[in-house]
Amino acid sequence: MKISYTGQAKFHPAQQKKLDAKFAKLGKLLDRRGEKEAHVILATERHLNRAEITVNYYDHPLIGIESHTDAMHAIMAAIDKLEKQIVRLRGKWRDTKRKPDPQKWAAADAASAAPAKTAKRAKASKQAEEPATRAKRVFRVSNGSSRKPITLDEALLELDSDKDYTVYRDAATDRIHVLLKRRDGNFDLIEG
Repeated sequence: MKISYTGQAKFHPAQQKKLDAKFAKLGKLLDRRGEKEAHVILATERHLNRAEITVNYYDHPLIGIESHTDAMHAIMAAIDKLEKQIVRLRGKWRDTKRKPDPQKWAAADAASAAPAKTAKRAKASKQAEEPATRAKRVFRVSNGSSRKPITLDEALLELDSDKDYTVYRDAATDRIHVLLKRRDGNFDLIEG
């Protein structure tokens, strides 16, 4: 990573080595293709040292500005701010680019499928493209493990007029059963 300094930029060799390591890490975060350039502007205002670091990332300038009484601390804090910005932008880019395009997959499937299978796949892709308003919902029902086992007659009595089913543990077999009320008024029993 190329670093250009504007202002007073005289650091000890150990400090310069530390800065170079931080900028190298910043360069790896930015992009692994090509050489990146950072412009560091150092200014002294009364007792504060102000550091401003500008880096271009996909034609967008990222700027980290920090002030501190020590110039080294100001630059390190500005680099940390830039790191946070880069990580956030990479996360946004990654998250927005990871969604599959259903139209692209439907077109690819339709082109590679045999004519007999094309209608089925087109229908399936059409259903997949429908809005998520008809998303399947899962309803959690308490398992009733603390309830005592009951008989079929008791389950029929427990089945209210507003409920269409009841789940119970059978007293004779100690297994889970589901009693469903049919539309014609009769009942279905599913034994587990």
